[in-house]
Amino acid sequence: MTRLWRWLGIAVIAVPVAFFIIWALWDNHPLFLRTLLNGVTLAALYFVVASGFTLVFGLMRNVNLAHGSLYLLGAYLGWVVGQITGSWLLAVAAGFVVAALVGLVLQVGVFRFMPGQDLRQTMFTIGLSIVLADIMLWIWGGEIYQFDPPALIFGKTPMPLIKSYPTYRLVLLATAIVIGFVLWWFLNRTRVGMMIRAGVDDRAMLAASGTNVQMVFAITFAIGAGLAGFGGVVGGTALSISPGEDVRYLLASLVVVIVGGMGSIIGAAFGSLLVGITEQFGLAYAPTYGVVFTFVVMTLVLAFRPQGILGRKA
Repeated sequence: MTRLWRWLGIAVIAVPVAFFIIWALWDNHPLFLRTLLNGVTLAALYFVVASGFTLVFGLMRNVNLAHGSLYLLGAYLGWVVGQITGSWLLAVAAGFVVAALVGLVLQVGVFRFMPGQDLRQTMFTIGLSIVLADIMLWIWGGEIYQFDPPALIFGKTPMPLIKSYPTYRLVLLATAIVIGFVLWWFLNRTRVGMMIRAGVDDRAMLAASGTNVQMVFAITFAIGAGLAGFGGVVGGTALSISPGEDVRYLLASLVVVIVGGMGSIIGAAFGSLLVGITEQFGLAYAPTYGVVFTFVVMTLVLAFRPQGILGRKA
């Protein structure tokens, strides 16, 4: 009976979605296809940021609500480096390195003394994010900044049915795919990745085997934070940098991890696709209620899969 109700629920969702797709393609297929591409490329950006959050929050169980601030900090400092050097690649590297160093300091100086203390971690990182937001607002003001991508990936690429599409967004999509594959390989096919997963499940046993657990966790946290800073630069190139973006990407990362499943890189990819596509179609076809659809998706996933799409049951 439970399975029957589950299939009925899926049908109730799938049938309206199928009708919408058929209607949208019939009514204006270029708009539909462009919106779909916008959703997929936005999902790529969300995945880059949320994959770092998945490592820290979903896998290591560290509640770092300053993740969005690391995104914005990496974006601003990357912009400064790009202005000084004129190199977009150096800006990307600076965004990653700065955020990774801040993340390393957080893990070594704060989180290692609060294992399993979710409330203390939450309160500390909320306070830190508020302080960082005010400092960044004081330094860079309320202006909107944007990166110019290299000439090689600037411009538009011819596409069937929609004539052309920004080349940089396609490169962003390819970059997210590569990052996702590398992270999956790192966690599932390398000794360090196996140690990380073992340390999350049983930290004492891993330490008893002679492994420096704190070093493993510090490296993991630095990688997760670095991905946020990296996302800040590539996101600032695709969109823009401004106050408030830290909250936006923190919320997006939370929703992606909840929808995809705690600690799952592949789940984060599925979650990012759902969130990015839903957000863009909402803005294109129902802009007044565009933001609502993202949380509707999260509610529906939690109703049918409380642990997320690819999450493990506790």
